[in-house]
Amino acid sequence: MKPLSPRFAALLVLLILAAPLLAACSGDMQAAVAAPAIVKLPTAVVRPAATGAAAVVPAGMPQLANASVPTPTFLPIPTPLPQPPTPTTQPTGPGGLAFPLKTAKLDFGVAAHLFYTDRDTPLQAARDAGFGWVRQQIHWRDQEGPAGNYPWGELDDIVASVNAHGLKLLISIVRSPTFYTANGSDGLPDDPQSLGNFVAALAEHYQGRVQAIEIWNEQNLAYENGGAVSTENAGHYVELLKEAYTRIKAIDPSIYVIAGPPSSTAVNSPGVAISDERYYRAMYSYQNGIIRNYFDAQAVHPGGSANSPDTIWPENPSTAQGWTTDRTFYFRHVEDARKLMLEYGLGDHQIWITEYGWATQNNTPGFEFGNQISFDQQADYIVGAMRRTKEHYPWVSNMFLWNLNFGPLKARDGDPLNEQASFGILNGDYSPRPSYIAIQRYLGELSAQGQ
Repeated sequence: MKPLSPRFAALLVLLILAAPLLAACSGDMQAAVAAPAIVKLPTAVVRPAATGAAAVVPAGMPQLANASVPTPTFLPIPTPLPQPPTPTTQPTGPGGLAFPLKTAKLDFGVAAHLFYTDRDTPLQAARDAGFGWVRQQIHWRDQEGPAGNYPWGELDDIVASVNAHGLKLLISIVRSPTFYTANGSDGLPDDPQSLGNFVAALAEHYQGRVQAIEIWNEQNLAYENGGAVSTENAGHYVELLKEAYTRIKAIDPSIYVIAGPPSSTAVNSPGVAISDERYYRAMYSYQNGIIRNYFDAQAVHPGGSANSPDTIWPENPSTAQGWTTDRTFYFRHVEDARKLMLEYGLGDHQIWITEYGWATQNNTPGFEFGNQISFDQQADYIVGAMRRTKEHYPWVSNMFLWNLNFGPLKARDGDPLNEQASFGILNGDYSPRPSYIAIQRYLGELSAQGQ
């Protein structure tokens, strides 16, 4: 997830009185805890940038202790959402495979940044934790230029590294080359065929080595769409998705094509965002719901802020300070996305949660909610979300934690309290946070039970 550009910060302050602040999200940038014997993280040394300094907690920020990981507690679960009827036969899609493609059980992945950095250390950490998937975001503009020329470069090494560690790979595509947009921005391209050409080349070049492709990220944010967004853009997005799906499946029908996730927000301002509900409705109603034929799973980015994964506004609100009075601030907002899918007849498509997580102490404006979350609470909430999804959301088939290794990356750059680092499960020196240990324990239990 990408944070809103700093240039929108002032506007968001004005909007907060009329509409909720955008849900906490991540970005697209390219206190150690003693671990039990089961943790097998390689040793890595992180050297601060030349201009960086040792981590200093800014004045006024709470000191958060790293105590042992508590046993999570969970609130009663409400009546589950209704499920679509089970068809007697599975429709056939491209290549004679079932349509839409589904996973047999809930899979777990983690978002990482693997460009121009140590890859073996975080990838080994991901595998040791029990994750089976890695999500890597790529900038299309860096992978094509001039038009029709694809210098894969570093991406070749990333794909090879992920494969070598026995992990599956989801590639999330963002940022058009500027020569594909009339206004010279890096938003959604004007011509769907240009995206089709790129994803076809991607699928062919990495055939058998990339298992899923996500078509854009939080396209309801102006920041992700060249500076402005509207509900009309949702119809254009569907056209892009149609072309991308058709071209990918012509190369490799086994690749999961994932519909891009709107950011969880209730803001409606063309220069900032369109609410995710309005955007979902515009996507799903375009041309009488034609989208149903052109994706395997819908990606969703539920909120979290400082709220437990069991809470939801207004029936069971969080007691956290701020960021509590709208459903888009809560992990359970994924239930609202599912209700919309059922309303528009898309119940046979699964949901992939391609970003979720909880920030901790940080110094980034707009992410102050993280200062309420200790490392132990982060562990409790992450595992709580995984457990809740496993036990009560059978329509979710994959979930990717945000994030794996931004702690070491930001420490390297001399910015250890950046919000991207605060969402991480590894400290700046690659040592595990309590959240890493708790995840490893939970996924180990599932593996022992054959789940």
